[in-house]
Amino acid sequence: MVKEELRIEYLERMRSLTTGQVEDSSQSLASLFFREFPLYEECVSIFLSITRNNEINTFYFINQLQREFPGVQLAVPVSDFSSGTMTHRRYHLHTTLKINKLGIPEPIDGEVVEASCFDLVLVPLLCFDKNGSRVGYGKGFYDRFLSTCRPQTQKIGLSLFPPVELIEDTNAHDIRLDAVITPGEIFRFN
Repeated sequence: MVKEELRIEYLERMRSLTTGQVEDSSQSLASLFFREFPLYEECVSIFLSITRNNEINTFYFINQLQREFPGVQLAVPVSDFSSGTMTHRRYHLHTTLKINKLGIPEPIDGEVVEASCFDLVLVPLLCFDKNGSRVGYGKGFYDRFLSTCRPQTQKIGLSLFPPVELIEDTNAHDIRLDAVITPGEIFRFN
């Protein structure tokens, strides 16, 4: 299937999940992440969920990172719709958030963290394939951002669903993921 077909299908599938299903899956993803991806004094980019789309609740990750890994620097994206780019701002327990026009919570202030600082990026997606390609919302924000990160930055997708066989219309601008965590399994691509 092609991206647009997959985008429609998987957005509908996500929105049809119950709150309980999303919460259970989110907890499972966080558990697998902390078991399989060791963290040290690192800089981590983590997205904040669009709740109306039933995205993974990343606060399971954020709360555990803040509680158990105080040396890890957390940053969350802020979208610039005029340029189609993202910046990142440090995230703290008391960071003030505002919902943007796409329903994404974003910090309204805070220290900017450059893309070159990230050791690990947790990437949102609607679906992915067995080659590590992903389908997002189609605006290209994450591909542009990931292309500015260091080559050794780990790019880990979080998915509520297993992979599709193949996304047929990937292109040179699409950044492949290193791994994707699903509720029952981790898929590695490098």
